Amino acid sequence: MTGIVKIISVSVLLNVSLLVYADTFVSDEIITNPTPKKFNICHGGTCENISYVSLDEQQWQQIRDIFKHKVSPQKERQKIKIAIAKLERMVGRLTDTYNDKAENISDEELNHYMDCIDESTNTTLYLMMMQNDALLRWHTYQDRGNRGYFFNGWPHTTAVIKETGTDKFYAVDSWFRDNGKQPYIIPFTDWRNGWRP
Repeated sequence: MTGIVKIISVSVLLNVSLLVYADTFVSDEIITNPTPKKFNICHGGTCENISYVSLDEQQWQQIRDIFKHKVSPQKERQKIKIAIAKLERMVGRLTDTYNDKAENISDEELNHYMDCIDESTNTTLYLMMMQNDALLRWHTYQDRGNRGYFFNGWPHTTAVIKETGTDKFYAVDSWFRDNGKQPYIIPFTDWRNGWRP
């Protein structure tokens, strides 16, 4: 009887973990140590297309300027929203993905739309670059998070940050917004439980 209980417990734990974490990246082509001068983004759905991007010093300085004043964790999350929106606009002009619409609305001719896999991958790469440049004082990027798997809703993936020195995780979800609009940052447990704007 004890063996059966243990097996069920492990099974439950595995199912819970599947609802939380996604693989870090879905393509081996993704640059996993991105810098402003050399990184790439996904588009076209599930990283079907990968575009290589390079920002110049002046462009990246605009992101640094967003974080130049020390603030509280809550205000830093607001700055993260601003920085990601600005990066989406910059990168959108360089990769012709500027017309990406909220959710999965496709521009079938150009294949520049982004599904949640594309959006969460790109947002994670932006967060990695911010962290690597010591712009984030109160947060660290995490592996992407999942919810759904058809059993309790449509599958969906998001970028995730953790507030330093706490157990607070936040979804950073840009999929619900048009390109260049600020992403939603909400407690990850709320997001995982099916949150929508």
